[in-house]
Amino acid sequence: MQIDPAIVGTPLKEYRCTVGWRQCMNYAAAVQDRNPWYFDDQRAGGTLAPPMQAVALTWPIFERLPEFLPDQGLPLEALRTQVHYSEHLVFHRPLKPGDSLTIRGQIAAILPHRAGTQAVIRLDACDAAGAPVFTEYNGGLLRGVTCDGAGQGGPDIPSAPRARPEAPVDWQAPIAIDPVAPFIYDGCTGIYFPIHTSVQFARAVGLPDIILQGTATLALAAREIVNREGGGDPRGLKALSCRFSAMVLPGETITVQLNERRSDPGGRDLFFAVLNASGGRAVNHGYARIEAVRA
Repeated sequence: MQIDPAIVGTPLKEYRCTVGWRQCMNYAAAVQDRNPWYFDDQRAGGTLAPPMQAVALTWPIFERLPEFLPDQGLPLEALRTQVHYSEHLVFHRPLKPGDSLTIRGQIAAILPHRAGTQAVIRLDACDAAGAPVFTEYNGGLLRGVTCDGAGQGGPDIPSAPRARPEAPVDWQAPIAIDPVAPFIYDGCTGIYFPIHTSVQFARAVGLPDIILQGTATLALAAREIVNREGGGDPRGLKALSCRFSAMVLPGETITVQLNERRSDPGGRDLFFAVLNASGGRAVNHGYARIEAVRA
């Protein structure tokens, strides 16, 4: 099967949603983030959504992607081969309960990969006033699918900086993954795919067991980064990105590690990884940008 890179630029149908306060609290609870910014509704200004709530808001688009792409978009047969390969989020301002969002998207890149083709979809979420709230670049790997030539759209995809290979690990945070964690994340976020909750389905597609959602693993890393590096204030997180490289099995212990910290007058670039129980990088090339919060 082959994909024509000429589909880069194809727009998606518009999607609208409202950020509910229960959604926000449930997402934080799903990754055991006890940060009061997400729960204490007596705070001045009210609560905020966890930054990774963004992926739960856009999930209905990816869950029903053929409905949002016109006929000249990605073929259904190709979409069936897709696995979540990369995630890059830019936070223009914090998500808040009550936000009414309009999300517009397009196919941003079709690029060759040694295992198939990387398809990147860009989604821009704006509030009721038209101001940007977040931008997501969601990269899917279409396994066994080829694309013509060198592809298209590569220069338009944000490229996060990388940690120095020789940089020593700054800190590590072991996190035990409860055997029911994928079910809790599924129920609290609405992000559903059967490899995370059906042992029968997971084994039928060649997995050893159900696996933890990649966005859940990234959300656990974001939890540690905001709470350890951002003073617990999610408003400072401006960007978060990674590649998903290895599985996390329920019942094992993962390790979030900060590999490098680079400071500049505007804030800090943070480089991290998440290791599974076998030492594989479940989250690779992790990057976060934290900036000072203006009063």
